[in-house]
Amino acid sequence: MIRVEGNFSKGFATLLIVILLGVVSISVYYFTSIKKERSTDAKKKHSDKPQSVVIALVKTNDLNVSIKALGTIIPTTTINVKTLVDGQLVKIFFKEGTYVKAGDKLALVDPRPFEVSLEQTQGQLGKDQALLENAKIDMQRYEDLKKQNSISTQVYDTQKALLHQYEGTIKVDQAAVKNAKLQLSYCTIRSPINGRAGLRLVDQGNMIHPSDQNGIVTITSLEPITALFTVPQSDIGSFIQKYQKGQKLIVDAYDKEDIVKLQSGLLVSVDNQIDTATGTLKLRAEFTNKDMTLFPNQFVNIHLLIQTLHDAITIPQAAIQTGVKGNFVYVMDTNKSVHVRNVKSSYAQDGMTVIKDGLTAGETIVIDGLDRLKDGVKVIPVQKNAVGGKRKHEFKKEL
Repeated sequence: MIRVEGNFSKGFATLLIVILLGVVSISVYYFTSIKKERSTDAKKKHSDKPQSVVIALVKTNDLNVSIKALGTIIPTTTINVKTLVDGQLVKIFFKEGTYVKAGDKLALVDPRPFEVSLEQTQGQLGKDQALLENAKIDMQRYEDLKKQNSISTQVYDTQKALLHQYEGTIKVDQAAVKNAKLQLSYCTIRSPINGRAGLRLVDQGNMIHPSDQNGIVTITSLEPITALFTVPQSDIGSFIQKYQKGQKLIVDAYDKEDIVKLQSGLLVSVDNQIDTATGTLKLRAEFTNKDMTLFPNQFVNIHLLIQTLHDAITIPQAAIQTGVKGNFVYVMDTNKSVHVRNVKSSYAQDGMTVIKDGLTAGETIVIDGLDRLKDGVKVIPVQKNAVGGKRKHEFKKEL
């Protein structure tokens, strides 16, 4: 009897536990279903609620299509000024960083040894000139004697050769005098070009020599100045024919942030071969640099203008979305509903894109708040600065 009651109690407890678990499961399922329904209803209500978006009006612009590249400013001429004679540097005339003109005095080498050398050559020249004059007088006498048959032909020829010898000596002496004057002129070191003097490379009082590697100062020509830059070989066809026909291609130099335009110049030369290591072609542009905003070895952003598009339709790049059928934008109608519109673009730069097909001027597009939009959704528009207007933008050709 005791064993039977034990089995009955265990069975009853097991049944009770099963019943309790079933009740709990049913309750959890019931409350979960209610929560899901409420969440679905809330999402549906939220999706039906108009979305706040930023809109912009599509307008037309005149667009400068350019090729962008990194460039380095290179002076047209760089001169490392050196001495042409050995001597002590006794005077420096230039001030570091100032503009000098061709012919301005830069430095002075001690001229005294060269002045002494000049006096010696001039003295030797005077001496030999006196001998030449005496030889000419003697030659006149010998000619008279020769006519009288008072001297032999040999004596006459000897005197004549002596005269020619003195004439040759005079030419040597004259050359020596010119050389001494030239060496003396080298003592005054002058600027060979117009340009800006750099920091001096030697101090006053030092001995300087033509073999010195550093020289005295470096002078760079800054007006005009050039910029070297490279373009991909895929972009060569967009400008090379215009350049070969002599058409002037405008090149703008911008600061390192590519915001402030420093100067405008012209494309002046193109390299004769493509660099096989980088697949690029070197180009050189020239700038007048009248305001001295460009410095040698300065890094700049180069914009090579290849064409100008007139009355082109542009929109912010942020408005363009990508789908299965390609690029599209959301266009808002008069009922403040948005609709998907497929578009085709051509050029893009600086956050703007040129639209070839799909949009017309005057339409309104969504440029922000796109993540929750779909075709036909109502929106609450927030006006932003209108896209475009009759002002010039600059675009880079898409590669």
